[in-house]
Amino acid sequence: MEITGEHSIPASPEQVWEALNDPEVLKQCIPGCQEIDKLSDTEMAAAVTVKVGPVKAKFKGKVTLSDMDPPNGYTISGEGQGGAAGFAHGSAKVALAADGDGTVLRYDVDATVGGKLAQIGSRLIEGTARKLAGEFFTSFTELLGGETGSGKKEPDADSPEAFKEMLQDADQGRGLNPLIWIGAVLLLWMLAQWYFSGAN
Repeated sequence: MEITGEHSIPASPEQVWEALNDPEVLKQCIPGCQEIDKLSDTEMAAAVTVKVGPVKAKFKGKVTLSDMDPPNGYTISGEGQGGAAGFAHGSAKVALAADGDGTVLRYDVDATVGGKLAQIGSRLIEGTARKLAGEFFTSFTELLGGETGSGKKEPDADSPEAFKEMLQDADQGRGLNPLIWIGAVLLLWMLAQWYFSGAN
């Protein structure tokens, strides 16, 4: 199965990289994200809970980055297990490019899926995949202070301003390679896409 796409993020590449370097930002943006752990400079593991129709499962995945060409792109290889719900493995080529005042993230995925989720109807699967992707990019855009179709997020403790301050105050020495976090985001989002597109 092949999946391609792109998303525009209304922030400079530098702002996107900084936010993608913060695990707390990612945990807030990735629907169902429970944990993200760095294994090495090019490997990480994550866990996310998703529900598609009657099937709900916690998926654990691992991603490895290669062909790294910062800040232009890299290849991400990943695999995930959801117990009886299914499995996924595959790779994706990812590119980041400045676009005016924003950034365009492009991806080409080649994946294999199996298990119960691959047997669910394609309309339900497609709808869930789009919903999860939309939720991630909406949250990420709001945290970076951008507007979405529903307007700006209401100011509160989790407001874009609070996250910008948190990012500015963060200890630079403890940050992880931004490519790892881009990989984390894509792994979790792609696992959802892989599982939810498997019935095609």
